[in-house]
Amino acid sequence: MKFFIDTANLDQIREAQDLGVLDGVTTNPSLMAKEGITGRNNILKHYIAICNIVDGDVSAEVIATDFEGMVKEGEELAELHEQIVVKVPMIKEGVKAIKYFTDHGIRTNCTLVFSAGQALLAAKAGATYVSPFIGRLDDISTDGLELIADIRLIYDNYGFDTQILAASVRHTMHVINCAKIGADVMTGPLSSIEGLLKHPLTDSGLKQFLEDYKKGN
Repeated sequence: MKFFIDTANLDQIREAQDLGVLDGVTTNPSLMAKEGITGRNNILKHYIAICNIVDGDVSAEVIATDFEGMVKEGEELAELHEQIVVKVPMIKEGVKAIKYFTDHGIRTNCTLVFSAGQALLAAKAGATYVSPFIGRLDDISTDGLELIADIRLIYDNYGFDTQILAASVRHTMHVINCAKIGADVMTGPLSSIEGLLKHPLTDSGLKQFLEDYKKGN
């Protein structure tokens, strides 16, 4: 399972990279705005800065919602750096754009996916990644993990190469459950990754080891 961090904060990206388990980064306009990154040129520069920190894929989102606009923006993003994956919304024009990008060798991440049917369309169009938003489904009393399981079954049935990127991951148990179901990738905040480190028995065991060492030395 690949670990992506969902942020535009360079310090958090560096921290996750230093941990040695980071495989990539996902961002979106909201995350950019949260870090005060505004203006097209500043956003493009920030994507390059992220690529210079991590070794893996970096999802960069188009803003346009029409086919021509998405193609223009996507091609510009793809030219920024070889690690860039163009993030495209799950709308009719977006599916068309994903097919265009696939035919032209540009990797894509189909975002804002909330149903198995949407994930099937994204895979048919050749998306590199599909991003079902499990946390947002949980927010409206719908089981986001069940969607991951449904997509896994469909993709396995037909041998689709599209990777399931579990998005809107909120906490550590989301990560564990997605790994059990078979998501290819998870993307979430740094806390969801660092939470995997924690266990009270580890803490108490280490404390005991150190205390015993001090007694004998």
